[in-house]
Amino acid sequence: MNEQPKQFKWVGTRTIRPDGVDKVTGRAMYGADLVLPGMLQGKVVRSPHAHARIKSIDTSKAEALTGVRAVITAADMPLADPTPVAAGEAMINLRDLSENVIAREKVLYEGQTVAAVAANTVEIAEQAVALITVEYEVLPHVIDVLEAMKDDAPLLHDDMFTGGVKPKPEKPSNVANRVEFSLGDIDAGFAAADVVIEKDFTTEPVHQGYIEPHAVVADANPEGKVDIWCSSQGHFMVRTFVAGLLKIDMSKIKVTAAEIGGGFGGKTTVYLEPLAVMLSSKSGRPVRMVMSRDEVFRASGPTSGAAMTIKMGAKKDGTIVACDATLYLQAGAWPGSPVGPAAMTAFAPYDVDNVRVIGFDVVSNRQKVVAYRAPGAPISEYGVECIVDELAIELGIDPLELRAKNGAKEGTQAAYGVKFGAIGMQETVAAAQASEHYKIPLGPNQGRGVASGFWFNIGGESCAGIRINEDGSVSLTEGSPDIGGSRASMAMMAAETLGVDYHKVKPSVVDTDATGYHFVTGGSRVTFATGMAVVEATKAAIDELRARAAMVWEVDVDGVIWEDGHAKPASSNVGDFEPMSVVDLAAVANKTGGPISGHADINAKGAGPAFGTHICDVEVDPDTGHVTVLRYTAVQDVGRAIHPSYVEGQLQGGAAQGIGWALNEAYIYDENGRLENPGFLDYRVPVASDLPMIDTVLIEIPNPTHPFGVRGVGEVPIIPPLAAVSNAVSAATGVRFNALPLSPPAIVAAVDAKK
Repeated sequence: MNEQPKQFKWVGTRTIRPDGVDKVTGRAMYGADLVLPGMLQGKVVRSPHAHARIKSIDTSKAEALTGVRAVITAADMPLADPTPVAAGEAMINLRDLSENVIAREKVLYEGQTVAAVAANTVEIAEQAVALITVEYEVLPHVIDVLEAMKDDAPLLHDDMFTGGVKPKPEKPSNVANRVEFSLGDIDAGFAAADVVIEKDFTTEPVHQGYIEPHAVVADANPEGKVDIWCSSQGHFMVRTFVAGLLKIDMSKIKVTAAEIGGGFGGKTTVYLEPLAVMLSSKSGRPVRMVMSRDEVFRASGPTSGAAMTIKMGAKKDGTIVACDATLYLQAGAWPGSPVGPAAMTAFAPYDVDNVRVIGFDVVSNRQKVVAYRAPGAPISEYGVECIVDELAIELGIDPLELRAKNGAKEGTQAAYGVKFGAIGMQETVAAAQASEHYKIPLGPNQGRGVASGFWFNIGGESCAGIRINEDGSVSLTEGSPDIGGSRASMAMMAAETLGVDYHKVKPSVVDTDATGYHFVTGGSRVTFATGMAVVEATKAAIDELRARAAMVWEVDVDGVIWEDGHAKPASSNVGDFEPMSVVDLAAVANKTGGPISGHADINAKGAGPAFGTHICDVEVDPDTGHVTVLRYTAVQDVGRAIHPSYVEGQLQGGAAQGIGWALNEAYIYDENGRLENPGFLDYRVPVASDLPMIDTVLIEIPNPTHPFGVRGVGEVPIIPPLAAVSNAVSAATGVRFNALPLSPPAIVAAVDAKK
């Protein structure tokens, strides 16, 4: 990693996290930890069918059970307006979201909520759920994305016509939307190519794998006020969704973000929160609801599975001249797959004149998908990076050299419309080439794969407040749930800007009543956007501190500067005054105007895009098909690492998740559309014994739009592993693969077919 500039005292250091002690001692409060007087326990009735019409629901026996306090169905819920709302990096129709929270006329996937109960205990609630009788008319279902697009496929929504197509189709279909991005003339580009490779690829839906399940406590009091405590990546999002779904005045809802035991994009929507509010309102008691692990898999959203066709052409000297992709992404039961970001990012790591990407958003009888780190990008870039590897082999060029020759650089025009500024794609490739890892020899049945990745990053709305306490310590308030160490980063940026000791800054993520609106924690936006708000709020506090010093010295405020945590005369002409520290100014605050604070409300722009390049070594057992990851290195342009340990952790975590996506993870359904592996025993994520230590190399190309050069880092690390692993397995076996996961049976079958 590049050394931090000497002018930084805190930024770039490895400070102790402010939430660390609470978490290691068990004092941290997670979603299910809140206990309120008289609290009830909520449970849900879920559909056993992938597609069925609800003919009737009989709740009478459940309502008669002693200890049951409330039972609700869709009939108890208002009909939400068909309004598009932001759900993480994607958009979802509010009425669709309402149907996902609780089914009305039809169920569209196994596990969809049909009814909910609140009772004195969990045991009674479970008994009540078993007493509710639902009569279904089972309908044909469709699981596969390509099957769902066929003319004779079972239709999920008879009023859905493909958007993005002119003229509007006359018949409804399961294709919700079409998107396209293009640049140059791909026909001319392919005509100029000496080598053209075109292949089909598939990926399976995978779950985010967060450890803490969805959990909420809701208290709808008699005055009409609603308090919600939940595990979420966006408590302002929860407030917006609950208000819209239940048609409650937003001012009456307060949401508090609990500590979160993992999200990775999977907690950027609502499932239980509206149900808990309705049960609380009906019972007059607080209600807690917690999903089981089985429910998490059956009823919460994974990311999309996909089918795609990737075509790329290059000249003999290695210049890539044309790129074409058609992407089909599963949305689940309602529209809203990340096909847009998938199309935007597909070829973005490369400087190519002729590009076209077409994407289709396709519904099927699966759980509604939600975000998963860099939603859509790992899918499309998997196919692209496998083709780049094949081009390198065909042309006899080192795969990293081919990426260096064609890699995006400052001034590169991306197909989705952006012209890149200062970026680090070339630097990540060069660092990978220079690494010890890339030079070590391999043995029998071993292979090395490389891949690059891109994510555009986002900004968005954030607020921050700085208060100088009576003793000179600092209270920092913001509203971005901390899922990756952001409280430490916020405190470090505030301390650096103010010029005080990091340990004197206390950061807090506050409830929706205590600060202005924040967009969700997702898209790698928080350190960039909320960090920018923190810096601006700190600067506002500094301006107030300067004004207080000017008052004490009886000089004009323009004659006071702020330097090294002290107010100082701007020049000798101002006067001979001793510098005043934050502690000094806090001590006289009551004589100079009262409390000292600063605040900022921003909609952050200029999120710097991020690039990464990964190297993966594997060994494949030729008899069993088992893949052992021998060594793994993740290189990434991180802008500036505010807290290097957290940044390294982001790279390591993303790589681990991407390796799981490549090798093990997939939803498996039976012939009735029922999920067969809803748990970590059968849906296997990588554990420590599956992986080597993941090495990281941090490249720092500061983002010029951020005061400390921050780029989001959390999305890119999950993108390259899919292709890096696949390319490594291909190198080890001599067989090219075009479908994930690379399970042992799939590898053995491919190797045997080659013999």
